[in-house]
Amino acid sequence: MRLDKFLKISRIIKRRTIAKEVADKGRIQLNGLVAKSSSDVKIGDELTISFGNKTMVVKIEKIVESTKKEETKEMYTVISEESKNDESK
Repeated sequence: MRLDKFLKISRIIKRRTIAKEVADKGRIQLNGLVAKSSSDVKIGDELTISFGNKTMVVKIEKIVESTKKEETKEMYTVISEESKNDESK
């Protein structure tokens, strides 16, 4: 499955056009390498996503063509999530 489509279906990023834009600006790494929106993702891949002031590392657990909102959390596991300027502490 294409990276931008996975990000949209899993609801990590709400819109596919935004997922494509983020990927094509080099803000997403797939298994440690900079990924494009057309990159192919598979189960077991690790994504590092930098958007806004947030960096998120997720591992792909499941790939489906469509899903309900409640089932999206089954598609990936969050390994780490951090904000660059976490002022809430």
